[in-house]
Amino acid sequence: MSFTLIDRALLDSVSARAQGSTRRRMNHNLHPDDAHPAHRLLNAVEPDSYVRPHRHLDPLKDETILCLRGRFGCILFADDGAVQSLCVLSPGEAPGIDIGHGQYHSLVALDRGSVMFEAKAGTYRPLTAGEFAPWAPDSGEPAQAYLVWMTSLFAGVRMR
Repeated sequence: MSFTLIDRALLDSVSARAQGSTRRRMNHNLHPDDAHPAHRLLNAVEPDSYVRPHRHLDPLKDETILCLRGRFGCILFADDGAVQSLCVLSPGEAPGIDIGHGQYHSLVALDRGSVMFEAKAGTYRPLTAGEFAPWAPDSGEPAQAYLVWMTSLFAGVRMR
């Protein structure tokens, strides 16, 4: 029998790896390989990590996100980039969201050491150009400015 205990030590470990990474986020896969039909993973994200708005076009790629530690600001966008909805995910309030395929979305970490659990169908395939939001920058300084703007949408939420 095989199992992985998702405890404070594992959350601390994946958070430490995120803090030491260039992208300031880190996955810890719970599924055995990229070809597995059910992808389950921990994703540690630091407040200065930019998650480019994107969508999953595959009808089997609905995505469920549960906040295990810290807080995340979740932004849902219309196809033209207008903000459709904002929510704060936190273990004690609204711990999760289920996002249907085709819905543009992004997340910002509102606390250092934030960790989420994600689940979606495998197999893994990188996002295509048509799945990244064309109105959101890819990387570099424009991406950092866009991250500042996305974070500002949660200005009423105190950062920890």
